[in-house]
Amino acid sequence: MARFELKLPKMGESVAEATITAWLKEVGDRIELDEAVVEIATDKVDSEVPSEVEGTLVELLYQKDDVVAVGETIAVIEIEGESSDAKIENTPSSIEESQIIEVEKIIEKAVEVVSIPDSKNIDSVKFYSPLVRNIAKTEGISFTELDTITGSGKDARVTKDDILSYIENRENHLQSTTNIVPVTAQTLDQKVPKSTPISVNGGDEIIEMTRMGKLVAKHMVDSVQTSAHVQSFIEIDVTNIVKWRNNVKDAFLKREGEKLTFTPIFMQAIAATIKKYPLINIAVDGDTIIKKKHINLGMAAALPDGNLIVPVIKNADQLNLVGMTTAVNDLANRARNNALKPDEIQDGTYTVTNVGGFGSVMGTPIINQPQVAILALGAIRKVPAVIETSEGDFIGIRQKMFVSHSYDHRVVNGALGGMFIKTLKEILESWNVHQDY
Repeated sequence: MARFELKLPKMGESVAEATITAWLKEVGDRIELDEAVVEIATDKVDSEVPSEVEGTLVELLYQKDDVVAVGETIAVIEIEGESSDAKIENTPSSIEESQIIEVEKIIEKAVEVVSIPDSKNIDSVKFYSPLVRNIAKTEGISFTELDTITGSGKDARVTKDDILSYIENRENHLQSTTNIVPVTAQTLDQKVPKSTPISVNGGDEIIEMTRMGKLVAKHMVDSVQTSAHVQSFIEIDVTNIVKWRNNVKDAFLKREGEKLTFTPIFMQAIAATIKKYPLINIAVDGDTIIKKKHINLGMAAALPDGNLIVPVIKNADQLNLVGMTTAVNDLANRARNNALKPDEIQDGTYTVTNVGGFGSVMGTPIINQPQVAILALGAIRKVPAVIETSEGDFIGIRQKMFVSHSYDHRVVNGALGGMFIKTLKEILESWNVHQDY
């Protein structure tokens, strides 16, 4: 029988190691192809590692809470029907789309939560996994406080369950430990006034914010405090686009196997506009402006629980309409099924959100840091409009939408912010209703 080495797969360019949080199989268990074998955690995501072969698990090389480098062998699977002298090695591969990724950990990357510095060398003699360190950072737990948590892992190491349990009972713990004070925004800035307690009546319902909700809220507040938000608005006549889509959508679906919505049409036009105004495709790092080479469009997508996530279409300016439609539909579908990969929600350079999908005429979106601009697409509406002709002006019914452009006034002036959406308007309104796709 051959021995297959199951290795820790690559999970993104910035991920070098992961912590084993649970073995889903034991030595002697039968394993099917693509069946999950182990759960792992990084400071970016929690994931399951599936088997690439069928066989029997014969050896576990690491235990729960061990930290493993990408590419290291974590288990050995014995494959039936092969020579006993044969040995099969696999190479690190990306986690498959079928794996279950916890939405809260994906959001950690989407909102760019910063990890605590490596505790193996700084401020603590104890070792903490990347996931534990990241949770501690998000919850404002200092190393001094972290060192007081009793760990249930190997060598008394603090696990994810340990720190989450501690957070749930943190207030009682802090009251009994007078020399420990949590590091929060309030303790760092004594000038911040304490909020007035809210009165709760008998019929009121108290709903605890989820950790994902807290992360999104923090990201939004940080963005408003960082960027000087200003907005420009413009109304676009999309009558020709509506007529054109109605004419070709059935043929498009039959030929390409993809449903043609308005989103890829707008995304393609936005990418073309960014090429004309590359200084909107920048990031700010302190006093430095970074001009991005690639146009990577973030596309805000709704999750089943009502929250949003922003998958990214890489090199969007290089896609034709078919390619853009395929990318939009694929990312939107997998976002709804919590099946996005870590690399698919990072490196965005400009973000688009469709507030019209919720019936809103317009919106004033908050910039996705460290980007400098975000565009909101309003609902398409039939409205009476003045139509100019060679024979005079007439009133007619047109399909129109508002576009809202939020941009960082520290680095984007009103001329650039306004000209950007004016050019987008010109591109969309000049759409040839008779063209092929």
